[in-house]
Order: sequence, then structure tokens, then C-alpha cells
Amino acid sequence: MRSVYLSMLLLFSVLVMSSGSHGQDTMPIPDGPYLGQTPPGSTAELFAPGIVNTEENREVGGMFAAEMKEFYFIRRPVDEQQASNVLVVIEYKNNQWQESVAKQGVSNTSISPDGNTFYLNTQYMERTNTGWSDPKSLGTSIENIEIMRSSAASNGTLYFDTFTPNLDAPLRASRLVDGKYEQPKSLGPQFAIGTYNAHPFIAPDESYIIWDSRREGGYGTSDLYISFRAADGSDEPWGPAINMGDKINTTAAENHPSVSPDGKFLFFDRRNGESINGQKQVDIYWVDAKIIEDLRPKP
Repeated sequence: MRSVYLSMLLLFSVLVMSSGSHGQDTMPIPDGPYLGQTPPGSTAELFAPGIVNTEENREVGGMFAAEMKEFYFIRRPVDEQQASNVLVVIEYKNNQWQESVAKQGVSNTSISPDGNTFYLNTQYMERTNTGWSDPKSLGTSIENIEIMRSSAASNGTLYFDTFTPNLDAPLRASRLVDGKYEQPKSLGPQFAIGTYNAHPFIAPDESYIIWDSRREGGYGTSDLYISFRAADGSDEPWGPAINMGDKINTTAAENHPSVSPDGKFLFFDRRNGESINGQKQVDIYWVDAKIIEDLRPKP
């Protein structure tokens, strides 16, 4: 009898320990839109702490796909290098949010407005019945450009940055014509001021573009800026670069903007904290996208 009692006690202890360790490894994701998170107001807030943002990892490039049922972001341990990146997806299926790895070793991703194409530097992947295709080249007019991040409008026009040793390249765009990208063209001098004009997000209708830049008059190492498309017939198709203000920008670095497909929230990441092996903690934030309309020039 004593041996039976000890066996039962041991089994109970194992179950308790297993349950406790599972609770530490994973955090249940609440049901509801936006991963069950309470929407922010006009000041940026951390998005889904403990679910998307974790203490031991860098999380960057957060974005929802077209139907708001998939949230993608890149994660890697704070003390590791870019090769350790994984593209994580939290998707709503079988009546719950579930996390999985979509692809290994990628960086600076973006997704098309219809949610069927992923852009990876100078390559893209297409959605398939089983996930995503192997990466394919964007074509000869783009494949030799050192793109960090690109963003596509609904008509297929691709907006992108370019890495150079002096970080002085302007943002450019390339139209998709008959299935091929044209030679890229600069968006204008306001997209080349300062350094590191990077990681653009283009509105699906091309009415505005948001990107990060390091320039005089900013709040920190890099801030988010926005430019609105000018009225038809204007000699300058894009308006001036507008700093998005202190509800978003801080003395830390803000990067990788993305507006949710429902148009309600702006997502971006913020690099702050102490460096670990040269790498700083990066977290994903969100804010009410009403700020876009607040900044739009009035007629």
C-alpha cells in the first residue's frame, strides 16, 4: 500500500512540475481581434507583451495580413546575430490564435495588401495551399540593388530603400508593368535628407508613405516620417517629410512602420535598452492610426 501511495505522489509531482514549466514557456493568447489586446490611443504602447514581445528576444517588423487573422514579425535572441532570425506568424485558426514559424533566416519583410505575397529584400514568396513558396527574384531591374525593405501598393508598384556605405540613398519606386518591374525612380529630394532613409511602408492606394530616417530636428537616432501624395497634376508628386511627433518618436530608434489592413493602427518597432554583444532590445509598438489624418496637410 505504501508503495502505491508513493507512486501516486510521484506521479502527482511530475504532473504539477510539467504544468508549471509549460506555463512559463508559453503565454495563452486571449481571444478577440488584435490578439485579444486592448487598442491603444494616441500615444504608442507596447503590443502584446509576453506574447509578441519577450524579454529574451528582439522582435521587429510587426504586421497584420489582409484579413487581420495573421500577425507576422521577426524574432531572434538578443545575444545572437541576424542568421538566427525567424519569421513568426500568429494566426487565428480553429477558433484560437496559434503561433508557428513561417520561415527561417529572413529580415526586413513586408506583405502585399492582398496578403498573398511576401517581400524579402530583392526576392518574394507567394502564398500556396501549404504555406509559402520558395523565394523568387523580383527581376533584373531590382535584383542587384541592396534593398533592406520594400513595400508594395495595391497596383504592384514597389517602394524601397537602398543600403549604401554612406547611408545616403533616397527612397525609390518601381512600377510593375506587364509583370516586370521598371527601372527604379527616386521619390524626390525630401526622401534623401539626413541619413538612413529606410524601411518604407506605402499605403495601398499610394496616398502616403511612412519610413524611418536620421535627420536634424528629430527626437533620436531615427524617427518615423510621413509624406503625403500631392494633388494630381502637381510638379512634385510627394509632399514634404513630416516628423510623426513625440507620441511615436523618442530618443530611442523607431523603425519598420506598418499600418494594419483595416487602417486603424500603426505598428513599428523601437530599439532601446542596454546592448548585449552589440545588440539592443527591440520591441514592437502600436498606436491609433488617426495620427496619419491629423498630420495630413489641410486644403
